[in-house]
Amino acid sequence: MRASGSACSSPRRAEQVRIVVTGRQGQVVRSLADRTADTDIEIVPLGRPELDLAGTSGEIVATITDAKPDIVVSAAAYTQVDRAETDRELAFLVNEEGARSVARAAREAGAPLIHLSTDYVFDGAKPTPYVEDDPTEPTGIYGASKRAGERAVLAEHRDSVVLRISWIYSPFGTNFVKTMLRLAGDRDEIAVVADQRGNPSSAFDIADGIIAVARNLASSSHSEHRGIFHMAGAGEATWADFAEGIFAASKARGGPTAKVRRIATADYPTAARRPANSRLDWGKLARIHGVQLPDWRSSVGPIVGKLLQPVRDGGNN
Repeated sequence: MRASGSACSSPRRAEQVRIVVTGRQGQVVRSLADRTADTDIEIVPLGRPELDLAGTSGEIVATITDAKPDIVVSAAAYTQVDRAETDRELAFLVNEEGARSVARAAREAGAPLIHLSTDYVFDGAKPTPYVEDDPTEPTGIYGASKRAGERAVLAEHRDSVVLRISWIYSPFGTNFVKTMLRLAGDRDEIAVVADQRGNPSSAFDIADGIIAVARNLASSSHSEHRGIFHMAGAGEATWADFAEGIFAASKARGGPTAKVRRIATADYPTAARRPANSRLDWGKLARIHGVQLPDWRSSVGPIVGKLLQPVRDGGNN
């Protein structure tokens, strides 16, 4: 990775690597900042109002190139799965055209790009984990817009990696772990869907994986290091299994717990259909990039501990 100066931040050491990340408050960008503290990597988050993926392409390109990236991580997206069903235009504007502009900016800056996508590009009907070459058949607007974004990125910038990720949780933002702990503080029993299966993935582990892929892109020009890869936590679970794992981790740390009542997807209707199978096969990522995320059961405990700490200290999450 090349080192360069910046007109928009304080001077940095010559050996520092500048990773420009789209978004400010997302789970991945905040986890990247956490994981790279006191390292040779400088995380530069760009979000609204400075960077708006619904803005013009010229504005997006100028904002990113002005930040002098050594590598760009395209993490920001329209992620409101249910609202997208009635907000198609904005979902595609951000997830397809915005992603295309980010890729263009990375190309013009001479920087590799890592673009984050989703398991929602699949319909969930496959009985086994999805591999990268499986046909993409999204069932909703969110998944369709993210699939369009993948294609736009790869067409715009050859020096790109698309990472499909799923079921993200962390101490930041809104996610399933935080919701379960909040509900357990008020209820003795919680109904959780038990017929959707996936790979819970810690945003901290994803951040570590992104950093490893970024280093590989910087040190190798081989085409095999580019393209689409699946990145997900090892170990599969239903949402109900995941909830039970969260409560076990919470109980072990003196936090709230609840009984899980297993329900069907049909008992919890949503505007957008969720994939019954969100499992992602990450063998290609392990083989080519040497990246394998830990099992979610080993990663969820420390995150639960972080979320419980403010409660013990009398603060807020």
